[in-house]
Amino acid sequence: MLSFTEKVYKVVSKIPRGKVLTYKQVAEKAGNALAGLAVGNILHKNFNPAIPCHRVIRSDGKFGGYNRGEKAKRKILEKEGFKQIL
Repeated sequence: MLSFTEKVYKVVSKIPRGKVLTYKQVAEKAGNALAGLAVGNILHKNFNPAIPCHRVIRSDGKFGGYNRGEKAKRKILEKEGFKQIL
């Protein structure tokens, strides 16, 4: 049986290039709709390039945090073709 952390990594690893999910959506897909903050905490500790945690954004459409800095997250997402909609 997978831990919640493993489920989060599995969900995030399947987000295609140029697409994003919110922290809440990742939490729901991982089995706990109320764990959006936990998803953020889990992803902040991720340094595995196979887990594209930069593809997870806030529910309000803002980029949110990233363990390499918000500017780096924005740059990577824009390079992948994601356009922020506010």
